[in-house]
Amino acid sequence: MTRKIDITSGQIRMEAELNRTGTADLILEQLPLTGRVNTWGDEIYFAIPVSAKPENAVSAVEVGDLAYWPEGRAFCIFFGRTPASTAEEIRPASPVNPIGRLLGDPKAWKAVKAGEKITLKKADRINVESDS
Repeated sequence: MTRKIDITSGQIRMEAELNRTGTADLILEQLPLTGRVNTWGDEIYFAIPVSAKPENAVSAVEVGDLAYWPEGRAFCIFFGRTPASTAEEIRPASPVNPIGRLLGDPKAWKAVKAGEKITLKKADRINVESDS
């Protein structure tokens, strides 16, 4: 099964790949999902109907990381610094569960504004692996 998803908001459409964690599995099971963008510095987040406990939760992330925020029951896209960031680290508001990575230029998400519709769905493309 592919772990790739499409994320669309405004003029931005980007593929991402989810990791193999229980939290990512819960999100995959709920797709497609639609919400309204909230921004916090260079982070997009929006509430999703998934309830997961902290799983390998981290207090710092990298540009392009996707995460689930247990405290806010939200899907997060990190494309730069947040108000809680330090000079060395990108920091979410509180620990998040890493769930995947963007497969495009994370900085493209700067064009998305608060209140815009955002959609997550399984990637359209079917990847067929061959043994030859």
